[in-house]
Amino acid sequence: MMARHELLGGLIQVYRRNGRYWHCSASIDGRQHRCTTGEEELSLAKQFAEDWFIGLRGKARAGLLVNEKTFRQAADQFLKEYEVITEGHRSKRWVEGYEIRLRLHLLPFFGNMGLSTITPGRVQEYRVHRIATSTTGKAPARSTIHDEIVTLRQVMKTAIRHEWLAHLPDFSPPYKTSGKVVHRPWFSPEEYKKLYETTRAHAKASEIHHRWSAEQLHDYVLFLANTGLRPDEAKNLQHRDVTIVVDEHSGDRILEIEVRGKRGVGYCKSMPSAVRPYERLLARPKYTKQGRARQRAKMPPSTVPPQLPQPTEHVFPGNHIKMFNALLDRGELKLDRDGNRRTAYSLRHTYICMRLMEGADIYQIAKNCRTSVEMIEKFYAAHIKNRLDASAINVRRAKPTPRKQLSEVYQAPVDPEAQDFV
Repeated sequence: MMARHELLGGLIQVYRRNGRYWHCSASIDGRQHRCTTGEEELSLAKQFAEDWFIGLRGKARAGLLVNEKTFRQAADQFLKEYEVITEGHRSKRWVEGYEIRLRLHLLPFFGNMGLSTITPGRVQEYRVHRIATSTTGKAPARSTIHDEIVTLRQVMKTAIRHEWLAHLPDFSPPYKTSGKVVHRPWFSPEEYKKLYETTRAHAKASEIHHRWSAEQLHDYVLFLANTGLRPDEAKNLQHRDVTIVVDEHSGDRILEIEVRGKRGVGYCKSMPSAVRPYERLLARPKYTKQGRARQRAKMPPSTVPPQLPQPTEHVFPGNHIKMFNALLDRGELKLDRDGNRRTAYSLRHTYICMRLMEGADIYQIAKNCRTSVEMIEKFYAAHIKNRLDASAINVRRAKPTPRKQLSEVYQAPVDPEAQDFV
């Protein structure tokens, strides 16, 4: 509930939301202006508001008060520019995310404010407002508010480019602590074996009208876990992007893959275990709708040879999300030990973790997975225990031999003649 007071016959409004400080607002020449008083006591806030209003009215009479743009106008300009400039570089859903955050949260709070009145204190009030007015009964996640502040910053940068604002305020959260690093869910070697045995058994036991999808899913699991591809990269992958070669160093048959994803075009060399699943994908005829069992029984046997995938067709044309989640639930593999939900992305994490556990070079893994060494060390640090050299850590310096006393080392010679005088 907001407390509100009026001064000078209603020319000035002093109010406070859920924060500590009082704010003031006034209308000059049909334009609403707002400012924070920076005061917690009402009497001091009223004095500040009167002085602020008198100064504001003086600037208006001298022609020094320029009607600035509002946050709503800057937001409209941002959306108009962003969708056009990033066409082809950002997905439609990414652009819609900015629009949704502005419409639901940012515009109702900042919409009518002038750009110069959006200060770090006002942004902190927004954070408090979002937590206090949450409709779910719990505070929004840290990442949710972070995405909203990023959207706010993008709008303010648009205002700077159009010279509607002089500089960008500091929107970093106060009292910031380092966020908890959550290790990404993956399948341990035992869990991974259980997963592909489950998908294999499901493919063998499936009925004819589900068998094609079940076999594709089984090869999908093996392919991603032995290449480290992201799910979106596997979705964009075509047969002409994959080549079976013999590795010149090891002599094994591997896949050389031209990857097209969020990092542009990159390259990947698979494990030898990815070759056999890909050969099955090449030899598997394209999906044909089976129809009902009674209709299939009446149809004469087809003389048309099955069509194999063409080079320009996708390696994984179907969507196996529902079947994959169902098999995870069946094998009790949906949640890891920390309660994180596993998805198809977990197969990429499994590939990275297993390579680290086998002692592979972390730089080569980062290059092969089109990511950075920093990201791997940050999110997969729990799985690099095998890369630690115990002999280099458990070093024990040899204890020095204790020095002998001088009296033990040197004994003065005894003069036999001197003993006669004793």
